[in-house]
Amino acid sequence: MKKLRLAVVTETFPPEINGVSLTIGQLVSRLSARGHDVQVICPHQDGFQQQDDVSDGLFLTKGYPIPFYPGLKFGAPEIGRLKRFWQEQRPDVVQIVTEGPLGWAAIRAARALEIPMVSDYHTHFDAYSAHYGFSIVKPILFRYLKWFHNQTETTLVPTTQLLNTLQQQGYDHLHVVGRGIDTQKFGPQHRSASLRSQWDASELVLLYVGRIAPEKNIDLAVSAYHHIKEAIPGTKFVLVGDGPARARLQQQFPSLIFTGSLTGPQLSQHYASADMFLFPSMTDTFGNVVLEAMSSGLPVVAYDGAAARELVQPGINGFLAPFGDDKAYLAQAVLAAKQLFQLPAMGASARLAAEKCEWESVVNDLEQILCDVAIGKECHA
Repeated sequence: MKKLRLAVVTETFPPEINGVSLTIGQLVSRLSARGHDVQVICPHQDGFQQQDDVSDGLFLTKGYPIPFYPGLKFGAPEIGRLKRFWQEQRPDVVQIVTEGPLGWAAIRAARALEIPMVSDYHTHFDAYSAHYGFSIVKPILFRYLKWFHNQTETTLVPTTQLLNTLQQQGYDHLHVVGRGIDTQKFGPQHRSASLRSQWDASELVLLYVGRIAPEKNIDLAVSAYHHIKEAIPGTKFVLVGDGPARARLQQQFPSLIFTGSLTGPQLSQHYASADMFLFPSMTDTFGNVVLEAMSSGLPVVAYDGAAARELVQPGINGFLAPFGDDKAYLAQAVLAAKQLFQLPAMGASARLAAEKCEWESVVNDLEQILCDVAIGKECHA
């Protein structure tokens, strides 16, 4: 297969902690390992050690804080600088991961230089607006996102469900590229009796991992915990992550266990040491945490959408509620908890499902699409 010079444009990248950042970090690393020349264009984040604007495979732009997302920044739309850089080091294809000002600038620069592009659809930003009091801009964001992605030769989506939804909304040239999981990092072997002792866990431990924020429907997870606790009084609820809703929830519900953001072995242990995973989000396009939880041996309670629709088999490795039905979600969570002694067997089934999601297969799909776009071959589904 042709070795590519690939420019990846993203407004989030490791060491930042979120699903998009971690996914792109994996893909960049694995494509580079296959011999492709990958240049990452992203805003300078506080966690970066690099001081030069261009070196070590990174091209850094100015970054500006994102409201409601402390610690993250969007990239400045430096069209002229991008054009000059790509004139000197012309990529075969540009992959645009995020739709912010930097992504917009990349579209303008690539179009001017006639460089083929692919884009990634990771986030329902139009849906997020309603959770922060900006519902008035939702139609504008909806139109912008469709315009943005239809400027590129192919848009990559993580599930067939999302592909069908976006097609109905007028998006063109869509292709499914799934998500992978590191089954050594996330696995039942990391279960820790010591950690469960710290939680004072005598019976059931519920787990949530992700941003603690309104768009994640976090209050529904807390409500599920209280419903379950009525049936199983010793239940604990551990929340891994941070966000704008944390302070309120900590003050309102002192029995909740907050850990803050975790990575590495600590994160692996927290996943594996729980008994059941709550995923109440209705805005995620995939939900990497669902795959991480299942790989760790946890049955999942989720809505029938995104990753859960593709991975969860109700009653076998998890529980699904009709999308958007809060009462059904709570009922499914209580039903799962009452099957306490069946949860380990369901977790083993969840692990088997996760083991089929290998990164190498995902990278194979992406590599083929990028090569096809680079040579002008249509590759959309």
